[in-house]
Amino acid sequence: MFHHVTVLKEESVEGLHIKPDGVYVDCTMGGAGHSSLIASKLGPNGLLIALDQDDVALANAQTVLAPYLDRVKIVKSNFRDLEQVLMNEPRALRDGKPQVDGILFDLGVSSPQLDDGERGFSYHQDAELDMRMDRTTELTAKTIVNEWAPERIAKILFEYGEEKFSRRIAGVIAEARTKGPIETTGELVELIKEGIPAAARRTGGHPAKRSFQALRIAVNDELGAFEEALEQSVRCLAPEGRVAVITFHSLEDRICKQFFVKNVEKCTCPPAFPMCVCDKSGDLKLVTRKPIIPSEHELEVNQRARSAKLRIAEKL
Repeated sequence: MFHHVTVLKEESVEGLHIKPDGVYVDCTMGGAGHSSLIASKLGPNGLLIALDQDDVALANAQTVLAPYLDRVKIVKSNFRDLEQVLMNEPRALRDGKPQVDGILFDLGVSSPQLDDGERGFSYHQDAELDMRMDRTTELTAKTIVNEWAPERIAKILFEYGEEKFSRRIAGVIAEARTKGPIETTGELVELIKEGIPAAARRTGGHPAKRSFQALRIAVNDELGAFEEALEQSVRCLAPEGRVAVITFHSLEDRICKQFFVKNVEKCTCPPAFPMCVCDKSGDLKLVTRKPIIPSEHELEVNQRARSAKLRIAEKL
């Protein structure tokens, strides 16, 4: 069964300002929590395009979104192909180019993926090292830990997991694999623990959390895909269309924040000027100056929401 708790659902969908006849994209359908709420606000002439690359999520969505399938199109795709997906949907085009009214990103790994031991995302369950969101792709966590150079492993653990013992962990992995391949999440957890000093293991949550996050990001090229999709989202939004982004760790949030800042209106004219003459206006305006975070009630219901941040911007 595909159980899923959607984080900041009402806040993010409310932030998109759903119009009954508008066209919207959920770039990260997951358990379809956001998608079902967006679809419920659409009229018969509205359209939601819901993207996911996970076959389990796609199959589940057929059931969850069944009441709205007259106004929902479910597409198997990585969101880095957002623009191409929209080019193939006539209702998303205006004057031959994508122009939609809202785009949502919820960058958390869906709870079912984390909870399904077989997928290899979880450091709590022993399973084959996999971590692919789209199981038709080739690169797995097993390939990385067994075949990548120790320096390259250390680099992703440090950059994507912010793991300060990245070199030590990479060294332990490199030594272990000389005796035979590292096959399972359980084996990897023990090697990670070995690479972290005992005192450090006793603080800050599970010692493998940061390394598993880093491997998942590397396997799925999550940050690269997100940066590409953000660039496309600005081009694909109609004027006054909105993009809402829910992030779960500092790397994603930093990318989102810096992207919004780079693309926000930047008039440099003196305040006394009656009109702008510098011609330096951007493409976006911020709807939320500071990120929206989950309420106390939401945190009680879902502890995984504690690191979530929602940022919203509007196309000028």
